[in-house]
Amino acid sequence: MAKESCGVFAVFGSKEAAKLTYLGLYALQHRGQESAGIAVSDGTNISVHKGMGLVSEVFKEERLEKMVGHMSIGHVRYSTTGSSHIKNAQPFFVEYSRGVIAIGHNGNLVNGGSLRRKLGQEGAIFQSTMDSEIVVHLIAHSKKKKLEESLIEALSQMKGSYSLILSDKNQIIGVRDPHGFKPLCLGRLNGAYVLASETCALDIIQAQYVREIEPGEIVFINKEGIRSIKPFSPVKHSFCIFEFIYFSRPDSNIFGKNVYLTRKSLGKQLFKEYPVEVDMVMPVPDSGNYAALGFAQTGKIRFEMGIIRNHYIGRTFIQPTPRIRSLGVKIKLNPVREVLKNKRIAIIEDSIVRGTTSKARVKTLWDAGAKEIHMRVSCSPIKCPCFYGIDFPTKTELIANCYNEEQICKHLGLTSLGYLSLDGMLSSMPLPPEEFCTACFDGKYPIPIDEKFSKDLLEKK
Repeated sequence: MAKESCGVFAVFGSKEAAKLTYLGLYALQHRGQESAGIAVSDGTNISVHKGMGLVSEVFKEERLEKMVGHMSIGHVRYSTTGSSHIKNAQPFFVEYSRGVIAIGHNGNLVNGGSLRRKLGQEGAIFQSTMDSEIVVHLIAHSKKKKLEESLIEALSQMKGSYSLILSDKNQIIGVRDPHGFKPLCLGRLNGAYVLASETCALDIIQAQYVREIEPGEIVFINKEGIRSIKPFSPVKHSFCIFEFIYFSRPDSNIFGKNVYLTRKSLGKQLFKEYPVEVDMVMPVPDSGNYAALGFAQTGKIRFEMGIIRNHYIGRTFIQPTPRIRSLGVKIKLNPVREVLKNKRIAIIEDSIVRGTTSKARVKTLWDAGAKEIHMRVSCSPIKCPCFYGIDFPTKTELIANCYNEEQICKHLGLTSLGYLSLDGMLSSMPLPPEEFCTACFDGKYPIPIDEKFSKDLLEKK
């Protein structure tokens, strides 16, 4: 399974900024379960608290009560670059010659290595292995006098994907890279402004969705209101298609479109390409639920929840021995034997990465008494690693890069297997095909990847 990237959230103009940010991060927990952090400012000081674990584990009520201020930024993280360590938790906060700055980053810089080496040669001392710290050093090393000018100069040196939220003592700044890889939206709440990775984070605090932050846009939010600039020449959009397939919550709108309806559309197209005669259709919960609905409705086949997910598995779950670790899939997902016994089933997956989890899951279904198991996958075969913020493994670990469909079917122990075609996947999207990055499927990287960078990044993974 692909692992999450990161989620960002920010509030300006509310006395409850830290508490609202906590709720926003809670809604974005699916985007990162490794660490969480909040930076809050009262206009004079910025205080930061962050820690390893889920939002609810890092922040208790007594901690939030002490985080006073009218502006706040927050971050949940899953590492795509940088190790799993508290020093890499965000927001990243520094004091430098022109003041203080806190930053949260969703994405990945493909020239991060070269920028880090350049900055190191200029005397920069790094505290972490995060791309976010590179951004701060670029700002601090700028000879421009104003933060806005320094930020533009920093961004002009950066290549890759980034949706950023920044804060000094007096303002919140939101940034989206010119290609628009990662989502970022703007909302309003009783006179306050809100920035979030997904609209589900606006919904939880009952903020009103205003619009998407556009690719290449920088928004400055302070006591004067909101101001927008677009300092860079437009480039071809490269929205991450996996945001629709897997990452984003189904109740979110991203890139201006609804995730739930898109996943149902993927399932409908999947049945058209790979129809099957079965007794029931069942998803791999939760990201496969909505494609499975579309598949079942199109084929007029009974929909069942043949696997039940335990939603209460967090970072703190102890797996002390190899034997216990091997039970991980059943800890999270458990079959309903009475539903599956002697049934021909179509199981809908959102994706297959290494295939290890899918193989264990299929064995569990056979053990539960299934008569036939037909797997349908609501995206195309993943054949290439991602360098823009998704933790896909190396090419040699990607099962679809190593084996054809027939071999994968046999390896997983399936009766039959069908992947959605690339054309079918793109035609199911709510935006034109040319708007998306599909590099993980076809190897066509919108920003060139040099060999040294890809080697360094994959070694970090």
